[in-house]
Amino acid sequence: MTELTECRLLIDQPAGGPWNMAVDEVLLEWAAEEGDCWFRLYGWDRPTLSLGYFQRYQQRHQHAPSRDCPAVRRLTGGGAIVHDAELTYSLVVPAKHPLAVQRELLYETIHTSLINVLADLGVAAALCRPPGGRPQKPLLCFQRRAAGDLLVGPIKIAGSAQRRRGRAVLQHGSLLLRRSAAAPELAGLEDLAGRAICKDRLADAWLGELSVCLGVRWSRHVLSDRQRHRAAALVEGRYGSARWTENRRRWPRRCPRPL
Repeated sequence: MTELTECRLLIDQPAGGPWNMAVDEVLLEWAAEEGDCWFRLYGWDRPTLSLGYFQRYQQRHQHAPSRDCPAVRRLTGGGAIVHDAELTYSLVVPAKHPLAVQRELLYETIHTSLINVLADLGVAAALCRPPGGRPQKPLLCFQRRAAGDLLVGPIKIAGSAQRRRGRAVLQHGSLLLRRSAAAPELAGLEDLAGRAICKDRLADAWLGELSVCLGVRWSRHVLSDRQRHRAAALVEGRYGSARWTENRRRWPRRCPRPL
């Protein structure tokens, strides 16, 4: 098994949906080629709806509050997410790492680290256990329940999704901080706690806890010119394309050539 001692840390400024999804794919490609571990914290420059890889674009019209939001299609599956007031992350690890071998273990490790951080803030959170019966699949991810989701009482406040490619695994997800006008039916952490929570302090505390849970030390990085050029190519050729977002099934099976 591959052991990780260093994880490259990216803390990005808010950006548009196509760029955010392109950077996550670049990190997945990079890790598959180089065997590196990457952890990224990022945000959104406007409320944005991201569709799961397998969702039909037409389904977005079922959700009236987000109809005016730009939409992007993720590389990962699951339900649609309205990205707005949240803490968004992505983690990429080599596929042979012990955390990546078992799909559920990576979910549980990331979400358990959040449970520990929230406990220090006086918020009791827990992992969702497999629901009985056939799972319901509403449009929005945060109205679904799956094993490993993070709950405060019955309310889902964090969820993640994975994509495996070659020699690396991408997991990205969101922690809802507060209610969004583009998804008013979803409560966030501040709504449930009844007080404001500093996003930067929460992120710092989470990074400290994650370092212990993942067994890594952080190495602060920025994207290289080569990585930025690759991300720009993916924005132009995929994530910024209406053809990809609105009708993935007609997209050519052969993806743009990786780095």
